[in-house]
Amino acid sequence: MRKRLDRIRFRGQKREDFVDLAESPNTSDTECSEDIVNKSQSSLRYSEELRDVDGGEPQSDAQAGSFSAALQDDSRSDLVEIKGHLEIALLEKHFLQEELRKLKEESNVDSLRQELEKERSRCGELEQKINDMLRSSLEDSPSLRPKAPPPLVPTGSIKEKPKDTLSDTLWKWVYDHFGVYIEDFRFQPEVHTVETEEPLSAKRLTENMRRLKRGFRPVTNFMRNLSALSSWYSVYTSAIAFIVYMYAAWNGWTIPMFLFLALLRLSLNYLIARGWRIQWSIVPEVSEPVEPPKEDLTVSEKFQLVLDVAQRAQNLFGKLANILEKIRNLFIWVQPELTQKLFVGLLVAFISSCLLPYKLLGFIIGMYAGIKFFIIDFIFKRCPKLRQRFDTPYIIWTNLPTDLQLKERSNTLMSRRLPAAGARGSVGATAPLVNRDEDGGRYYSTKRGAFHEVFNLPESERPLAVCENGWRCCLINRDRRTPTDYIRNGVLYVTENHLCFESSNSKRNKVIKLTDIIDIQKYKVLSVLPGSGMGISIATPSTQKPMVFGAMMHRDEAFDAIYAQYLQTSTAAATITPET
Repeated sequence: MRKRLDRIRFRGQKREDFVDLAESPNTSDTECSEDIVNKSQSSLRYSEELRDVDGGEPQSDAQAGSFSAALQDDSRSDLVEIKGHLEIALLEKHFLQEELRKLKEESNVDSLRQELEKERSRCGELEQKINDMLRSSLEDSPSLRPKAPPPLVPTGSIKEKPKDTLSDTLWKWVYDHFGVYIEDFRFQPEVHTVETEEPLSAKRLTENMRRLKRGFRPVTNFMRNLSALSSWYSVYTSAIAFIVYMYAAWNGWTIPMFLFLALLRLSLNYLIARGWRIQWSIVPEVSEPVEPPKEDLTVSEKFQLVLDVAQRAQNLFGKLANILEKIRNLFIWVQPELTQKLFVGLLVAFISSCLLPYKLLGFIIGMYAGIKFFIIDFIFKRCPKLRQRFDTPYIIWTNLPTDLQLKERSNTLMSRRLPAAGARGSVGATAPLVNRDEDGGRYYSTKRGAFHEVFNLPESERPLAVCENGWRCCLINRDRRTPTDYIRNGVLYVTENHLCFESSNSKRNKVIKLTDIIDIQKYKVLSVLPGSGMGISIATPSTQKPMVFGAMMHRDEAFDAIYAQYLQTSTAAATITPET
């Protein structure tokens, strides 16, 4: 019986087994009290059930009464103990909640205080920066001063603003009226912009070449008209221009006349832009056919287009490089005898400008320019030999060497020194490898010696100016069958009367008279290759099949030069034959 009572007494949870209130979910006091009452009722029901179970045993009335009294005392003591524990738990929960609330409030206040201090420091820094910027802008340009409210200042630090002095008022008035103009003189760092480079495109390359040609067209037309005036292409126009110019130069109106011509040209351009049809030119302009742009090009057409544009660009860049190199070599005394003439001319001009009055000097220069342009140049163009002897500017410009010519000259001199050193002490002297023109000072030579000696031609036969270095190519003689005779590598030259091919083997050089040529045309060696070909076919009476000079990088240039010289030689031969 005592054991059963112990079980009933300690059936509930102990105090140590209760969950910590800080970790338990938040509940109200009423909820806790209801749970406690429900637990107590359940414990009472359980005790009654035990009582009913035990009631089946035969007991005496005295034992039943004592048992019931003891049971009631024990249940009351247990309830009181549980109630005490519950009250203690509720108090602990209440105190813990209060402490937790206080801790949360304290932590929030500290964080808010820290954030407030940070915001205050940021506001102070921003106000300091704004004040510095306003102060610098006011010092630089007060006229551009923004009309903004003054920065906020604490009430305790407000002081009376000092009054503006007379100098401050004066400076303020100056900057208000002239600050915009003063701001224009402020020095600023230079901004460098990097232009983006476009990728390589055949279409864009062709378009750029056309644009360059259109841009140079006014300059070329102007130079053609000047050349036509000096060569008296139109006798009436040149005569009127000569009379007007000489009259203006005689009266000292040269500069006003040129200014009037410039204004007249601008006026004509204005009328043309307004829709008037005004075309005035001494030489009729030749309109080049404009090819429509092709949208879809094959690979071979693109390849040939790039080759043509690259060839034109190469020739253009070569001409510009020759002009610049000649001008530079003139001033750095590469040819002392030519630069000496320039030095003497500049010295005479300097002394004349110091001694003669400017009006007389302008009169002399204007009269000389008119006579030189309209008369002397006309005579020199009609008499080439006279020009080569007495036209000083032409002689200087023609005989000035380029860097490429200087390099070839140095290589030729080195090749002359080597055989001379090898044959030193021998009786017979070697023949000179270089033929020099005494009038022009040029060197005409090949890799194997003087030009006229290599091809057994008279000394008057020299390569034309367009092919001083020759065109590298290969000769295809289709009459021969052996491979060594069928194809020969070498260099092709054209003179006034001959077409010369210098083979890599000196014993197989080829010389063709221009008068013996029956037919000359462009030729494509293999039809499989893209493009229009890189060869020239020449037919003569001595060959059954035309000879082909193939693999020429500058085929079009060579063909134009050879064909022009062929026409000139044929025309001269045709005019000489009837007279004889």
